[in-house]
Amino acid sequence: MRRPLAYTVLLISIIAYRSGNTLKNIILNKHDFPTGYYNAGNFNKDCTSFKVDGFKYCEDAAFWDQYDAEKHLTERHLIVTCDPGRKSWNTVMGPLHDPKPHGGLWIYPSSTAEHPKGDSEAAPKRITLSNYPEGHDFHPLGLDIWPSYGRNESNLYIVNHARHRTVIEHFLLNPSRPTVARHIRTISSPYFLSPNSIALTSPNAFYVSNDHLITRRLPIVGQFLPVIESILGLPLGFVSHVTLSPDKKPIVEEHAFAALFIPFPNGLALLHSSSDSPVLAVASSSLAQVRLYARDPATNKLSGIKHTIPVPFAADNVRFSDDGTLFVAGHPHFPTLTAVAANKPGGPQRAPSWAMSIPAGRPSQGTTSPTTFDTKAPISAGGLVPAVQGLHPLETVFQSNGDGFSSSSTVLRDDVSGALYVSGLYAEDGVLVCRPRQK
Repeated sequence: MRRPLAYTVLLISIIAYRSGNTLKNIILNKHDFPTGYYNAGNFNKDCTSFKVDGFKYCEDAAFWDQYDAEKHLTERHLIVTCDPGRKSWNTVMGPLHDPKPHGGLWIYPSSTAEHPKGDSEAAPKRITLSNYPEGHDFHPLGLDIWPSYGRNESNLYIVNHARHRTVIEHFLLNPSRPTVARHIRTISSPYFLSPNSIALTSPNAFYVSNDHLITRRLPIVGQFLPVIESILGLPLGFVSHVTLSPDKKPIVEEHAFAALFIPFPNGLALLHSSSDSPVLAVASSSLAQVRLYARDPATNKLSGIKHTIPVPFAADNVRFSDDGTLFVAGHPHFPTLTAVAANKPGGPQRAPSWAMSIPAGRPSQGTTSPTTFDTKAPISAGGLVPAVQGLHPLETVFQSNGDGFSSSSTVLRDDVSGALYVSGLYAEDGVLVCRPRQK
């Protein structure tokens, strides 16, 4: 009797040690956020969301960069994945009721030659899916797109949580017809257990995160075991590197496990060059952290964790800006988010948002971590999570109690226009854009 009890106490102690910050900051404590806070301006005056039919419940966003023959950036568009039917079909959080309504793909001009600081009058436009297989579901989640050089077509890859299994859709996007994505092929693999996010290493190769080993698609046990895997922070997820065959079968030419034993690996982002070395950022939602893995660009192997960055929310997606700043968005109160996803009558329709930045590409020269940071934010990360030695501390770029903007899942900053974009997993307005005041 004593031995099972001792094992139980040991297990609980390990879980509490590993997931203590997650339990304290994300599950047990609900912060008193403002309606909206924007660090580079006034939320009420400088931030706006889009009122476009069908443009809601937007999970991921990425910049589509277009370069001329001299490799000068000429245009930058925001590509966004949205799924208005997410409350009826969500293979990560549930439920799995109705997969019939299709999600959508959208484009928005962030900075162009005509409007280098952005066009405040522009609106997102839906991208038509050309040559898409008839009867094939489309529930987009993570995406990544290769830049266009000299106006050539760009390879676009999107994780699709389809009816029977999760696959990755390959499209081509042409700068001459930016609102039409031509479907090339559907990519599947026995290694695609639960694909979530993509980070391209070439036009035909990418890292992909698999967020769970036990998925909601499994009969009976899928109702509760994935939740247990998430809450306990079980290290059953992994990141793979996939190389595709350009024009022959099998489509997946090579699969390699890049990083194993990650609790709920979610968003991925590549920093191709820095003052130190190329890195892959991986968000771990269960442990409320972002891991920076050292990467060998010649082999795409990940040699180990350079830094582990704790954040005061369940980290969702990550993106690097041009100057190497890492942006991460997530969910600071997981019970509210799950209640929104459950979509029960009388339940909450909005969940809090929190987005932060850290100059991960520009390591701090200090030898000790500061004890006080993020002091300007209404709810400061200082005191909730420790700073990371060798890196500049976290800074809040956006916060909301859900009324200003709900359920932040991705945050990006366009260093050309200065605009900050936040997408919302269950946001009725899809994406929020905040523009810094012109001095």
